[in-house]
Amino acid sequence: MSEALTPETPEAVLDDAADEAGEEEPIKQRKNGLYPGVSDELAENMKSGWADTELRGLEPIAQAEYTAARRAALSARFPGDRLVIPAGNLKTRSNDTEYPFRASVEYAYLTGNLTEDGVLVLEPTTSPDGRGGHKATIYLLPRSDRENGEFWLSGQGELWVGRRHSLAEAGQLYGIPASDVRELADKLKEATGPVRVVRGYDAGIEAALTDKVTAERDEELRVFLSEARLVKDEFEAGELQKAVDSTVHGFEDVVRVLDKAEATSERYIEGTFFLRARVEGNDIGYGSICAAGPHACTLHWVRNDGPVRSGDLLLLDAGVETHTLYTADVTRTLPINGTYTEIQKKIYDAVYEAQEAGIAAVQPGAKYRDFHDAAQRVLAEKLVEWGLVEGPVERVLDLGLQRRWTLHGTGHMLGMDVHDCAAARTETYVEGTLEPGMCLTVEPGLYFQADDLTVPQEYRGIGVRIEDDILVTENGNRNLSAGLPRRSDEVEAWMASLKG
Repeated sequence: MSEALTPETPEAVLDDAADEAGEEEPIKQRKNGLYPGVSDELAENMKSGWADTELRGLEPIAQAEYTAARRAALSARFPGDRLVIPAGNLKTRSNDTEYPFRASVEYAYLTGNLTEDGVLVLEPTTSPDGRGGHKATIYLLPRSDRENGEFWLSGQGELWVGRRHSLAEAGQLYGIPASDVRELADKLKEATGPVRVVRGYDAGIEAALTDKVTAERDEELRVFLSEARLVKDEFEAGELQKAVDSTVHGFEDVVRVLDKAEATSERYIEGTFFLRARVEGNDIGYGSICAAGPHACTLHWVRNDGPVRSGDLLLLDAGVETHTLYTADVTRTLPINGTYTEIQKKIYDAVYEAQEAGIAAVQPGAKYRDFHDAAQRVLAEKLVEWGLVEGPVERVLDLGLQRRWTLHGTGHMLGMDVHDCAAARTETYVEGTLEPGMCLTVEPGLYFQADDLTVPQEYRGIGVRIEDDILVTENGNRNLSAGLPRRSDEVEAWMASLKG
């Protein structure tokens, strides 16, 4: 990584007041930098000789009409309130390096813009006919200033981190007038009337509103935006399918290199899937779970540093995130050598049967809990049949005794977050009713811990989960991840075809 000539703060080299007085602030160099300063001649040289790179006649982004409809729904819900939705800021990883930026879901959902420091503001208006509404403005960092040297001297200048869209370009792309975000805090401090802000993303914006907002009102805004995402529009459904299709390719990639993973570790699997995610999407949607052998019994095994052995199972839970931040979430439990043992197949087929029951229960008008209850009943029946827990099945379910081995819920909403719509009210989510456009995972599992003395030795260390992404349709459901086989014999044939 090159050593930047950065000031210690991201502000421009020249302070505005000093600039007006014709005085330059001393350039603050990084400690132990190799250059002691910038000569007047070099500073002057860097101001000129640059081509005009303004992009003109840009077409709106693909989701612009959808983000406009989402903002309209938000406006209708909170008439008369000023609404502030930040994208968030860069977060330090260590010293002067940052984590890759990911815009807040609320901001990305309403704008389609994914850059740091952005803020969407909806200001209340009144039309001539007396009806209320909002004027939307997207506040962004403008192009780096070449006159004061910010573009090459600031650590966040465009020479170091890449070109930003101008405010005019942003307005064309997102269909929202754009303004300089550096002026926003002062404007918000002077704002009057009711204000709501999405908290937790931009401390500076929140500080500017500290005397104007309440936690209760802000939570109402957050909850509304979470519930708005429960039903996906056409664009979102298409993006989820893209995410799943790329995820299918990633699973195929992994199967093809299982011999290399055996020679190294689970990290080879992690790296292989990550390559596909970065080539076809933005990133992975969450930390990949590449759990071989008994690691499959650890629900969120993301260390991925264990051995990969022939004869064991690999539980791969992974998803590609698209460039618009929609993620897949798919799990397959694969025999590393391509063939399930008798006990592995017995457990796998039980989970498959439970998943079939769960998927069948995903229907418009059904209760959200129905698919979970259907899958858990099958697993409870199997555990009683195998003699691992005393029946009858109703007793097992009433007491939740199956949970020693099933552990988790059978699914969750899916979208821009892998556990999407998490702030929604319980009555509209877990206690709610399925509607066309909702997308959820169905992912039953059985996990027999390596140290579980209540089960026979042959069960111990085997963990199986099968997970698919299911879109509720007008007439039933559509398995977005049907491109990956699920039945045990089909999995074996699929693996053989890829390895052959």
